Amino acid sequence: MPDHLYNVLFLCTGNSARSILAESILRKDGAGRFRAFSAGSAPKGAVHPIALRTLETLDYPIDRMRSKSWLEFADPNAPVMDFVFTVCDNAAGEACPIWPGQPLTAHWGIEDPAEVRGTDLEKQAAFMTAFRYLKNRINIFVSLPLRSIDKLSLGTKLREIGRADGATNSTPKAG
Repeated sequence: MPDHLYNVLFLCTGNSARSILAESILRKDGAGRFRAFSAGSAPKGAVHPIALRTLETLDYPIDRMRSKSWLEFADPNAPVMDFVFTVCDNAAGEACPIWPGQPLTAHWGIEDPAEVRGTDLEKQAAFMTAFRYLKNRINIFVSLPLRSIDKLSLGTKLREIGRADGATNSTPKAG
């Protein structure tokens, strides 16, 4: 059992697709070391059905997934975050709440699969692509030696992860 369970918050504007995918991926792939959360600056109020179908198809958890405001995590009674990652350019450019505990932040922007227009197959492919990019970043993140790396170096590595394949052109600061 690890000495410390790290809390990670994934942010997006609508909290219906990318941040939901990231939360589920970290819940499974980081189980026992990380607690994953997601939220949005302007939550849509519902999780995108293709996001849920993608996660279910790949055997990732969909229980307790809901679209919610990032203000839930700025509340003094909310879990204190160790890390906050924005996964869309809009949320990264917005003025974030003050996060208790001063978590490390980074921008991991990828294209929004929910914005893809076309056939059902094209939409599903967009969600699978977003899933793959997020899974790759999260797998790099969970493999970092978090206990033995200094905060400055860790911040640099987190930003490098955000520039991996699939990164959007914009690299604003998170929160």
